[in-house]
Amino acid sequence: MKVYLDNAATTPIASEVIDEIQPYLSNYFGNPSSTHAFGRKTKNAIEINRKKIADLIQAKNNEIIFTSGGTEADNMALRCAVFDLNVKRIITTKIEHHAVLHTAECLRDHQNVEIVFLATDHNGNPDLVQLESILNDKVNTLVTLMHANNEIGTLLPLNKVAHICAKYDHVFFHSDTVQTMGHYTFNLSETPIDFLTCSAHKLHGPKGVGFLYVNHKINLNPLITGGSQERKNRGGTENLYGIVGLGKAMEMAYENLASHQKHIQDLKSFMKEELKKIDQRIKFNGETSPEKSLYTVLNVCFPADVCNSMLLFSLDIHGIAASGGSACSSGSNQGSHVLAELPHQEECQSVRFSFSRFNTQEDVVFTLEKIRSIINNGNK
Repeated sequence: MKVYLDNAATTPIASEVIDEIQPYLSNYFGNPSSTHAFGRKTKNAIEINRKKIADLIQAKNNEIIFTSGGTEADNMALRCAVFDLNVKRIITTKIEHHAVLHTAECLRDHQNVEIVFLATDHNGNPDLVQLESILNDKVNTLVTLMHANNEIGTLLPLNKVAHICAKYDHVFFHSDTVQTMGHYTFNLSETPIDFLTCSAHKLHGPKGVGFLYVNHKINLNPLITGGSQERKNRGGTENLYGIVGLGKAMEMAYENLASHQKHIQDLKSFMKEELKKIDQRIKFNGETSPEKSLYTVLNVCFPADVCNSMLLFSLDIHGIAASGGSACSSGSNQGSHVLAELPHQEECQSVRFSFSRFNTQEDVVFTLEKIRSIINNGNK
């Protein structure tokens, strides 16, 4: 049996999404910038899906800029905030995705932008009292805080932070919503957010495509030049198949959102309770209550004396895919920068299990059986 529990890294593409894409791989191949019928056909497909996505998150069509994914979207938000909005300071945390952290560091090193790191508690929650105290000055600031941490699942109170930032004319708010887009509802006609990001492959869509939401009140220059695509916001021929697939994946995610949420939350809760029965010393990183935690992620802290660094390898041998941290940096020898900010990590071996609507109770039961066997046999 093979079990895939690494859905925070990427999700299997839905068969309906593949079916939606297929005609654009074979029959509808015109360049969307061409004015003839072939081009008009594909241009229309892009705009139909732009409107579909905008409607689903209650945004305006012209607020959606298609990108190559979440990393580019985060880069565009941060870099354009500095270059076009005269941002001089970035407020964030040390547990953001590297698409944000590394970009902020680059802007600090090359554009003299100040970085202020908010304190985080033992579950990864940022100090919002500290945030408000910093914002009282008049420095042009970008606050960038992810909606849900991709490693530990802790949820940001997005509306609360958005309204804190909205009180100050000199403050812009960006949130990396890669892990939550298609998993939670958004009403961008009411929530005062300046930038949001999306990556299709996190919600059963294709890899290599996503979008940046930019509030219509903000005017940006393109990060990528060389063409007038995306209303002159991003040069380069559009990823037609990807955009069509993203639109379909978003549509499917929100059609049955409540049932997907319940199904996945039930799997997570079941696994959490059963793990505690295997060894009462097993703990969990980040928030785990449904109202404070991303329902697709469970980061488990196994006691070091029963689970060593070979645990992930042992799970893989048994056909179970999970993660020790963020897959985006899996080629690095460095440990997780997120877990490094949490207490008592030297006492445990952490594994991230992340679920999707395609997972079953059988998947979880099989995984629990193998974990019990691995612990009883010393990771063999």
